Amino acid sequence: MELLPLAVPTAFQGSFSRHQRRVKCASETSEASFYGPKKFDTSSHNIPLSSAEVIYCSAPAMGHNKESHPESNLRVPSIMNALEELELTTKRSKYRGSQVIGLQDFKPASIDDIGRVHERAYVSGLEKAMSKASEDGLIFIEGSGPTYATPTTFQESLIAAGAGIALIDAVVTASKADLNPPIGFALIRPPGHHAVPDGPMGFCVFGNVAVAARYVQQVHGLKRVLIIDFDVHHGNGTCDAFYDDPDIFFISTHQAGSYPGTGKIEQIGQGNGEGTTLNLPLPGGSEDNSLLHTILHIHQILNLPSKIHYMMNYDAHVLDPLAGLQFTTGTYYMLASNIRQLAKDLCCGRCVFFLEGGYNLQSLSYSVADTFRALLGEPSIASQFDDPAILYEEPLTKAKQAIQKDDLSLGMHGRLNFIKSMYLFVEEVPIRECE
Repeated sequence: MELLPLAVPTAFQGSFSRHQRRVKCASETSEASFYGPKKFDTSSHNIPLSSAEVIYCSAPAMGHNKESHPESNLRVPSIMNALEELELTTKRSKYRGSQVIGLQDFKPASIDDIGRVHERAYVSGLEKAMSKASEDGLIFIEGSGPTYATPTTFQESLIAAGAGIALIDAVVTASKADLNPPIGFALIRPPGHHAVPDGPMGFCVFGNVAVAARYVQQVHGLKRVLIIDFDVHHGNGTCDAFYDDPDIFFISTHQAGSYPGTGKIEQIGQGNGEGTTLNLPLPGGSEDNSLLHTILHIHQILNLPSKIHYMMNYDAHVLDPLAGLQFTTGTYYMLASNIRQLAKDLCCGRCVFFLEGGYNLQSLSYSVADTFRALLGEPSIASQFDDPAILYEEPLTKAKQAIQKDDLSLGMHGRLNFIKSMYLFVEEVPIRECE
């Protein structure tokens, strides 16, 4: 699922070094320091993470920015503003206590972490391109759709991926102490779901969710991973990374015909991964009712993954400049509530949300805030922000037809095999429930 001013942090300075550097990111303090290379250490917090309901990391990538570009460095600070304004962090609300915890100590993703998803030639090439970006101030990466880079892009993209990894560590660690672990939320940029294994694409540099999925498999041994991507655009990069993987179930809902033109219902995976890709393109104008039918369809075909990664993309909001769907603040509250329950039902609550799209700062910020309220089990306040008068009649019949078409697709056989294999995996592992 991909779903924040404090003092705006300074940009990265100096050359990149994997072994010794200091970076500054937004957090509960106005200017928090992060030192690498160390993993997130739960012992550094006075409050046990298992007592929290939501934990989050913030990585605003202030140096990765292009003037007038929709994917700007104002996005994460705007979200943090809304969270502070609505007293959804402990900064302004003394009553939050341990409900919401911001992780302040985490390291960037390593080259090996990124290399589990992206080709090494791309990673090393991007690092080398930073010298040209330093000379020119900003460059466009050839063949990327286009995706720009500044002198800090490589470092800050590693920080974004590292934030997701830190949340994986925290959630999995907490799940071993408590059968009702906190949900993680990575408030990060640059986004990642368009980045393909051999390069960047569509504002995206590294596939943050894909990197986290491989990490949770190989480091924590959680074999089955579910990735859900609700966006106005198809998450083609994440889809490509796992298209032949039988252990990662990728689900994408997106506007039919939108960028980048992929994500057809007939694209269901290949080889051993046939049936573990589910694309549900929705007609332009779809809103809550269409999405609710989609969620019910997803619930019907899922069972027992070990971990859920949820890409929370807010560019499907009716006010978003790049969108043609009609999601509202209330839509995102409903989505988050459903995913929260789905995680409890299927995988012992282990779930991490990742921020992806969303380019209207106001709708983005308040939708994220209402997502936090949903994850905390608190009532929505979407009615304060949503104006029903701006919505027009949605093509619900077409949305239902798209879902019914998936029921009849060739992917159902492979999908049932995936579900069957998840049952076998759970039966074969002699560990306590939800460990």
